Amino acid sequence: MNMENASSVTEFILMGLTEQPKLQLPLFFLFLLNYLVTGLGNLCLMILICLKSHLHTPMYFFLFNLSFIDLCYSSVFNPKMLMNFISKRNKNIISYMGCMTQLYFFCFFVISECYVLTSMSYDRYVAICKPLLYNAAMSPKVCSSLMLGSYLMAFSGAMAHTGCMLRLTFCDVNTINHYFCDILPLLELSCTSIYVSELEVFIIGGINIIVPSLTIFVSYGLILTNILHISSTEGRSKAFSTCSSHIIAVSLFFGSGAFMYLKPPSAVSMDEGKISSVFYTNMIPMMNPLIYSLRNKDVKLALRKTLSRRQF
Repeated sequence: MNMENASSVTEFILMGLTEQPKLQLPLFFLFLLNYLVTGLGNLCLMILICLKSHLHTPMYFFLFNLSFIDLCYSSVFNPKMLMNFISKRNKNIISYMGCMTQLYFFCFFVISECYVLTSMSYDRYVAICKPLLYNAAMSPKVCSSLMLGSYLMAFSGAMAHTGCMLRLTFCDVNTINHYFCDILPLLELSCTSIYVSELEVFIIGGINIIVPSLTIFVSYGLILTNILHISSTEGRSKAFSTCSSHIIAVSLFFGSGAFMYLKPPSAVSMDEGKISSVFYTNMIPMMNPLIYSLRNKDVKLALRKTLSRRQF
């Protein structure tokens, strides 16, 4: 095919999670429940942080942004996936530009979450290791700068990934073996060389996973060293409890991301990719508000007070 005939594909067909008709309706209700819990959980946490003045601290400022990102993140692909479960196969269509737009916002919110989690680890480091400097080190200006930096990194990373996909040529095959427009399934469909694209995915993905991971690892290494020097058992327990929720969230998010993107695309089967994608696109946004609510005394206290007032 001549290169002038750039991208002859004008639309893609999303195969979804499974092609078995008997599973479509159960999966629809399962993922609808997941989407509702994700949306309500993150929205309630955002409202609670806004309403309660004692939650207007740097930690909850980052948590508010994390919930906002998870809410948007799950909305990038869930409505389309749910519609595909209950529609006929010939309706599981997404336009070329719609696919690229979905890819862009997916990358944007995923990378944003990487750096918000990193900012939260820095906040915990300052709170535990430099408590006397906390107010100055985590001033509103610093917190806003960290969030701005997170969104700028997300913007540049998403632009790089999407620009790379836009340069590829898609010829006759337009069936994506996935439930949304992800990077690796799109690379499989290209009818031109994808070596540069694979290299770009590995480098950009590596930067946005390894750099935040190392920063978090160093932060928690310093936190652990500081905690071990605390003489009282109660003090050590309190310090650990302030970090436990974040450690769980970071482990789940970066672990699943590294499994998916930090190995050659040719080594990832699409069935494995779908299972991994379900975990980090559906489970993690749903679990984050639960993790931070159930393991956080301030959030539980604020929620208890709000509910008791409503009942009264």
